[in-house]
Amino acid sequence: MTLPPQRSRRVSNRTGTALRVLLAVALLVPVGVLFGAAWGTSDDRLTATERERHGVEYLRSLGQVTLALVDAQSGAVAGRSAAAAALRTAVEQTSAIDVRYGAELRTSERWAGLHAKIEALPDRPPADPQDAWTVYTETTDLLLALYAKVRESSGLLRDPDADSYHLQDAVAEELPEALVAAGRLADRSTLAIGRPASDRVRIASELALARAEVLGPAADLVENLRSAVDDTASRTLGGNLLSRLDGYQRAVEDLAGLTRNTAAPNPIQVGAARAAAQLAGSGLAGIILTELDVLLRDRADALAGERQIAVGALVLAVLLVLALAALPLLAARSAARNRRTPAGVGLTTDGLRPAAGAEGPPPTGPPPVEPPLPVGAPLAGPPAGGMPPLPERRPLRSDGDPGRRSPLSDWQDPVPAGQPAAVDSQAPWGRPDAR
Repeated sequence: MTLPPQRSRRVSNRTGTALRVLLAVALLVPVGVLFGAAWGTSDDRLTATERERHGVEYLRSLGQVTLALVDAQSGAVAGRSAAAAALRTAVEQTSAIDVRYGAELRTSERWAGLHAKIEALPDRPPADPQDAWTVYTETTDLLLALYAKVRESSGLLRDPDADSYHLQDAVAEELPEALVAAGRLADRSTLAIGRPASDRVRIASELALARAEVLGPAADLVENLRSAVDDTASRTLGGNLLSRLDGYQRAVEDLAGLTRNTAAPNPIQVGAARAAAQLAGSGLAGIILTELDVLLRDRADALAGERQIAVGALVLAVLLVLALAALPLLAARSAARNRRTPAGVGLTTDGLRPAAGAEGPPPTGPPPVEPPLPVGAPLAGPPAGGMPPLPERRPLRSDGDPGRRSPLSDWQDPVPAGQPAAVDSQAPWGRPDAR
């Protein structure tokens, strides 16, 4: 069966329109895949960055626990009452932070163990300073293990940027170790005073090991901070860190120098040097955590901007595809509307007009001007078939005599161009055009 030509064209037009629409819609598939990949990557990185910021907040609270616990240990070893109020306040703040981020960072179990250990510390120093040393050393070991857990669970240990990686390594590992080691060095100097002279060699080796535990992390801390300053694009990181770093280095060196006198280390000077090193380390930790949080916040803002760009690109692609799909549909509807219009009639702004193809296109521009006839050219003659006969006229009388012709009846038809005019001798006035 053969389709009529008009129906065949309609089927072909519909098929072409459907194919163009399907092609336009098919463009959304790769666009959607690319958008999904970009969105998933940015979402993962943004989630990881937010988790690192939570780890920074947890580390800030642990810093207060570290300072209070080292002070309490030094007081217990020296036979003084522990600073219970400061330690209790630091523990409460960290407990609040663990409630917020403990499940995310998987630190609740470790913090519960450390919290119980701190609560079990005696309010009064034990009779034997060595017992106080042992109890507090176990507690600070749990504290350093919690630092490592926060660092690992928050993702700070795997930070991709060089500057933020060096900063987290300094503030989450080396600085806490250095602060705890400085307290232990001062406590060993205090314990060495009451020991017999026969233990002098042993005391010297213990103090040398304690100094190495302080100076080693402190040297690594300085190297990490300098690497962070060299690798960062921040304008404030270098100036804020280097001034605090110099003060911390001097305090640690003073403490190490005082403990080299194994014969009679002055406990008051050693305690003052420890407090100075602890204060410098606390200020340095605050600066490092602040700068690290700024870097992570800037990264999160950049990732959020990338997500907005991805959403904008997706919306633009969808609009373009919809436009490509709508154009063939609009063209098909326009063609169908034109086919439903009666033949010879089309739509205009003011009504109906002859449709295209019913007659020639309307003339445009001014009407053509015919050239003038040359001088002396004969007028155009009658058509080839001659003039049609005029109807018979009834002669008129001027005096009422029906037998007499009216002068108007003497008029004759105009003489054709190029023929001599005949004169009617009977016409009293002659031809009007003969005058």
